[in-house]
Amino acid sequence: MPNATTNATDLSVQLYTVRAALDDDVDRTLATLAEIGFRNVEPFDLLTYRDALRVALPRHGLSAPTTHAELLGPDGDEALAAAAELGIETVVQPWVEPERWATADGIRALADDLNAASVRAAGHGLRVGYHNHHFELEARVDGRHGLEAFADHLAPEVVLEVDTYWALAGGADVPALLGRLGSRVVALHLKDGDGSLDTKRQVALGHGVLPVGAILEAAPHALRVVELDDTDGDLLTAILVGRETLLGLVRA
Repeated sequence: MPNATTNATDLSVQLYTVRAALDDDVDRTLATLAEIGFRNVEPFDLLTYRDALRVALPRHGLSAPTTHAELLGPDGDEALAAAAELGIETVVQPWVEPERWATADGIRALADDLNAASVRAAGHGLRVGYHNHHFELEARVDGRHGLEAFADHLAPEVVLEVDTYWALAGGADVPALLGRLGSRVVALHLKDGDGSLDTKRQVALGHGVLPVGAILEAAPHALRVVELDDTDGDLLTAILVGRETLLGLVRA
């Protein structure tokens, strides 16, 4: 796996991966991630966890450069305020209904909505991003992936967090996609699996079909975020293996 080595300070972990432990004890979960060696985390459901994160992040020497938060609903402004309070830099819209990707007009309207959210975010000193699933790649506009058409309509300051596994599952040549999207991509979700939509088939990075080395080469400056939606095994073990893969190690 060439050129996969990265620095530990460039790594993050999406807290959704450890959501069961997080629901049980936020402080203990973040302590465990810090002990593993993570210095960055990516929260989700920000308004639910805001108060606990306010205390636990500094206690364990953790930063949150990015977060997932619903920006397009009625609580969008509150999420932006919470992100600014926690020192987060980029607030990522994690999901929209797949129907919004069914037509070119729908994709353009979604981009307009995110551009408007970006204007509000700028008032808090924040930038806005978008995280994909598979359907943004399955959607086609003039022979191109819907995510690429979407990027064409985004304001320059709006960025992308590309979930590399879901992009693969949606039919993309992921390294080529990243090359076309260029500097718009500021973060990568990195997990692995068999390329299917079955989340239980997801595995630790480096142990599935994802072309990890080529992906990292295609987006060398993007934040690497270790993440799984689910797995048949232990999620914390998968996080450990994924982190070691990204640090250029090989686990037997």
